[in-house]
Amino acid sequence: MTRLIFLGAPGAGKGTQAEILAGHLGIPHISTGEILRGAIAQQTPLGVKAKSYVDNGDLVPDELILDLIKDRLSQDDAQKGWILDGFPRNVPQAEFLSTLLTELDQNCTAVINLEVPDSTLMQRLLGRGRKDDNEETIANRLEVYRQKTAPLIDFYQNAGLLKTVNGDRTLEEISTDLQTIVKS
Repeated sequence: MTRLIFLGAPGAGKGTQAEILAGHLGIPHISTGEILRGAIAQQTPLGVKAKSYVDNGDLVPDELILDLIKDRLSQDDAQKGWILDGFPRNVPQAEFLSTLLTELDQNCTAVINLEVPDSTLMQRLLGRGRKDDNEETIANRLEVYRQKTAPLIDFYQNAGLLKTVNGDRTLEEISTDLQTIVKS
């Protein structure tokens, strides 16, 4: 049973690697962005609530995201495992998630931290060519990530779940590494 949480700065390749690994293992890759978009598209009660925030350009509050995740992890396909990507983003969310997993009688097998140097992240993000991306906005996003998410690394390190993977290599090398971790 594989239940993984992927951590990594913007541009670290979390989404790509999570998707490849989930496909390989035949379990769902759950990204908070996708859950949100899906709930909004299907106009579920939570989706309708979330849409009002999104339409106003506001961040969807934690409680709502947590309800969406609870909902998603309770679905049939998630019973044989999952990979969470983009959540939790901070320690309070991680604490909630651990309570939720206990409630659902699921446990996280490992937390994968994809480590990539800032210079590489900067190149990758600039290379995506999003119009609002420049060195300043990217540097700011990385800074926000460090402040909010770095404490998570300690949180999961202390829980004995953290596995750090060098994300500054080819896609294939990282994928192979991740498959090895999951088997061990």
